[in-house]
Amino acid sequence: MILELFLLLAAGLFSIGLYGALSQQSIVMIMMGIELMIGAVIVAAAALWHFLAPAAASGQVIVVAAVVAMAVEMAMGFAVTTAIFRARRVDMTDMAEDLKG
Repeated sequence: MILELFLLLAAGLFSIGLYGALSQQSIVMIMMGIELMIGAVIVAAAALWHFLAPAAASGQVIVVAAVVAMAVEMAMGFAVTTAIFRARRVDMTDMAEDLKG
């Protein structure tokens, strides 16, 4: 019963994140949607590991490593976004087309 609730929570978070990532044009909002999707995957993985092997610590270690990687990824993403904004005043995905070349 509790596993289904956590998986439902993860599905809801993933859906909201997917909508946010696909419907926004601001780079920061897209990154926030991706962050929600990654968080949903982590919630689902943690719930499954707790359901399958509640005594094993390996699942908890992987979840903590994933959360740390997620935090580092977002910090690097915001740093790159801030650098691009300061250099070219680009904050929307439409305006970032000239960065290709």
